[in-house]
Amino acid sequence: MATTKRTIEVELSTTGLDAQGRPRRTPLLATEGGQAVALDAPPGIEPDLEGEHMLINIGPQHPATHGVLRLVLELDGETVVRCIPHIGYLHCGFEKIGEYRQYNQIIPWTDREDYLNSPGNNVAFALGAERLFGIEITERCKVLRVIAMELSRIISHLVWLGTTAIDIGAYTPFLWLFQERERVYLLLESWIGARLTTSLTRVGGMGADIPDGWTEGLRHFVTTFPRTIDEVDAMLTRNAIWVGRTIGLSALSPEQAVNYGLSGPMLRAAGVAYDVRKDFPYLDYETYDFDVPVGSTGDVYDRYLVRLEEIRQSVRILEQALERLPDGPVNVDDPRVILPPKHKAMSDMESMIHHFKQVMEGPRPPIGEAYVAVESPKGEKGYYMVSDGTSKPVRWRIRPPSFVNLSAIPMLVEGHLLSDVIAINASIDIVMGEIDR
Repeated sequence: MATTKRTIEVELSTTGLDAQGRPRRTPLLATEGGQAVALDAPPGIEPDLEGEHMLINIGPQHPATHGVLRLVLELDGETVVRCIPHIGYLHCGFEKIGEYRQYNQIIPWTDREDYLNSPGNNVAFALGAERLFGIEITERCKVLRVIAMELSRIISHLVWLGTTAIDIGAYTPFLWLFQERERVYLLLESWIGARLTTSLTRVGGMGADIPDGWTEGLRHFVTTFPRTIDEVDAMLTRNAIWVGRTIGLSALSPEQAVNYGLSGPMLRAAGVAYDVRKDFPYLDYETYDFDVPVGSTGDVYDRYLVRLEEIRQSVRILEQALERLPDGPVNVDDPRVILPPKHKAMSDMESMIHHFKQVMEGPRPPIGEAYVAVESPKGEKGYYMVSDGTSKPVRWRIRPPSFVNLSAIPMLVEGHLLSDVIAINASIDIVMGEIDR
C-alpha cells in the first residue's frame, strides 16, 4: 500500500506588517495526496514554536528581589512582554504611626525605612523638624552630620554593589565589600552604641558626640578603604561577563528618567546631573569640593559606574570634613528642645523640671509646615511634616526614592530576557522598608 506524505511549507510575506507590527504571515499550506489545504497560523507565533504566554512570579520570597517584592511576569519564551510589580507585603505604616509620636520618638522609625541608610534618614528627619522648629544647629553638629551621611552613603553603595555582584554571578566582591562595611559599622558603634538602627540625631543636635580618638579611626578608614574599591573596579569594570550582562541593558534616556520622576544614581546615570547636595544645598554642602558623576546611556553598566564613583566622592567629602571639624557643642543651647545634662537633672531643680517636661510632653514647634529633601544613596529623600502646635506632627509624609524609582520597572524590563530582570531590578537599588512605608 502506498504511503501518503504530508509536508508543511511556510512563507513570510514581505508586503507589510500585522496589527502587532510583526511581518505578515501567509497561511500554512498542507498537501494531502495532492490536495492543498489552508491552515491559519497563530498570530505572532512562529509556526514551529507554537505556544502560549506564561505567567510566572518572582518573589515575594526570592533573594534577588531584595525584599518582599513580587514581580508578575508575562513571558513569550524567555522574553518579558509584561511586568506587574506588587508591593504592600510589609504593612509598616511608618507615616501614620509618626502622627502619634513626639518628634524625637519618630527618629527610630526613620532607621527602619531604608535600613541601609539609617544615619542619613536620621539626619534628614532632624533637618525637617528643625526647619519646623526654627532651630539653627551648631557648626560642629553640621560637620558631624555630613560625616554620618557620607558614611551612610558608603554603607548603602557597598551593600548594593556586593549584592548586585552576587545577582549577576560574582561572589568575591561581596566578601570584600562587606568587610569594609563592617569597618564602618564599628565606627558607628563606637560613636552611638548602635550599628544598623542608629537613631543618631536629635531635634537640635546629636544623640552623642564622637568619643576621643574617633577621628583617627575614621582617618585610617578613608586612607585604606579606597584600595578595596580599586580592587573591585579592576575585577568588574572590564570583566567580559560583567560587561556582557550590563552594557546596553535597560538603557534610559534623560527624558524618560525625568518623566518617571527618577532621582539619585538612576537619574544621573541617564545623563541628568541633579544632586540635592549641589542644587539645594544643606549642611553647607556647597562649601565642599566634590564631583557629581553622570552617565551617558543610562543602562545597568552606567548605574554601576555612577555608584562606584560616588563612593570615591564620599571619601573626598569625609577627608574635607575631618579637616574642618570644629570644637564646640553638638547640641543647641535651648532647654525647650534639648535634654539637660544628667548631672544637672539630678542636682538642679530647674533642670529637672525641663527634663521632666521634655520626656513627658516633648518639644512643641509653632504651627506651620516644613519639607526638607536630602540626597540619600538611592535618590531624593524628602520629609514633610505639619505642626498644629502640639508635640506630635498632625501629618508626616515621606518622599522615598526607592518607591518612585521602582515605578519604572515595567518599562525597564519589558522586552528583555528573564535572566536580565534580575540584573535590572538590582540596578534600581531598592529597599522594601522604604517602599512599603
